[in-house]
Amino acid sequence: MSKKIIQMFHIVLFEPLIPGNTGNIIRLCANTGASLHLIRPLGFNFNETHLRRASLDYSDLASVTEYENLESYIAQWSERRILAITTSATETYTDTEFTVSDSLLFGREDTGLPDSYLEGLPTDQKLLIPMQPSNRSINLSNSVAIVTYEAWRQLSFQGRV
Repeated sequence: MSKKIIQMFHIVLFEPLIPGNTGNIIRLCANTGASLHLIRPLGFNFNETHLRRASLDYSDLASVTEYENLESYIAQWSERRILAITTSATETYTDTEFTVSDSLLFGREDTGLPDSYLEGLPTDQKLLIPMQPSNRSINLSNSVAIVTYEAWRQLSFQGRV
């Protein structure tokens, strides 16, 4: 009997740089039913040892798609609500009601998401992961895990067998 994978929300990484982070996120997606969408350029290729080591044997269990740019992702998935995770937000991720058709957008490890994109989003679509004052950011794969598990929890861990 094969296990049915239910596709849920999308994890969207804008120009990820560190293969170990993306490998960890591939494992996370395989274990939560989320699909991973990577916006080019990537700071690595899929043959890198760090990516393979971090994703272990989960790469075959996760849905991963690449896009030339953020606009091409948005054009293909225009019906989805995009929730941008950013340190410049005022609303926390726990104050949001997630749906299976959400796209959770995370920025580059070094610069985050472009201001030009964030300025076009409504305030309630920009989410903050709280942290201690004067700290800059949380590791990308940790940030994705924090928000993904909250979204999945709100959905009563839909798709879990």
